[in-house]
Amino acid sequence: MASVSFAALKQVLERKPPLCSARSSASPRFGGFRFRARNSNSHAVVCCAAVSSDVPPTVSETKLNFLRSYKRPIPSIYNNVLQELLVQQHLLRYKRTYCYDAVFALGFVTVFEQLMEGYPSSADRDAIFRAYIESLREDPEQYRNDAQKLEEWARSQTASSLVDFSSREGDIESILKGIAERAKGKGNFSYSRFFAIGLFRLLELANATEPSALEKLCAALKIEKRSVDRDLDVYRNLLSKLVQAKELLKEYVDREKKKREEKSESQKANEAITKCIGDFSYVRK
Repeated sequence: MASVSFAALKQVLERKPPLCSARSSASPRFGGFRFRARNSNSHAVVCCAAVSSDVPPTVSETKLNFLRSYKRPIPSIYNNVLQELLVQQHLLRYKRTYCYDAVFALGFVTVFEQLMEGYPSSADRDAIFRAYIESLREDPEQYRNDAQKLEEWARSQTASSLVDFSSREGDIESILKGIAERAKGKGNFSYSRFFAIGLFRLLELANATEPSALEKLCAALKIEKRSVDRDLDVYRNLLSKLVQAKELLKEYVDREKKKREEKSESQKANEAITKCIGDFSYVRK
């Protein structure tokens, strides 16, 4: 499944250390927190400064943490991509410029759900998600909750209201305003492909399908649209490959299931024949 790759996700722009949401999960290796509240209706802001003496975990340690947390085998079509994705997100997570935000969380949750769609067990899928996020020393509930809030908000929006967030008050509006302020500062915002996918998901849920919708949203958030377009092309190409790969997997599983059923029927027939021969031999005696 080498064609199903998240390798392009590691191209993350180098920025100066951004301001982080107060909801962000801080690693125990990071210190120097400074809280600043904008107003009573907006989220507090946390400035996360890495201690120079701290050393982030290695990729091997992160992968080992994941394997320790989720010990059951994962089908290769999912595991190969998960492991590569984990490596790329590790590199993003421990950059000094990394800063968690809710749109980033929505983007990651969207990618994860697309990847794991059709997984044999929903309980195992949730356990894998938890193990994955915790291996990166972050909070899986925070990811889920923030993504859900953004999705619920986006479903109630239109193409025009989604872009016009700056003129309204609200929890999500405050998050988007904060992003726009940091992005405008050209040094306090760390763009990533997960962020681009989060924007795409917001537009999708708001049924903002016209080509100009993305351009207007990027302008409102002070984000470079060219980067978003490039990253969304990578995402769409990835989804296409995943669909093809899962179709091949389903065909393989169906074939193996049919073989097992045929083998089982053959075994039952052989057992019946053996029993009949045994009974016949007993009668002759």
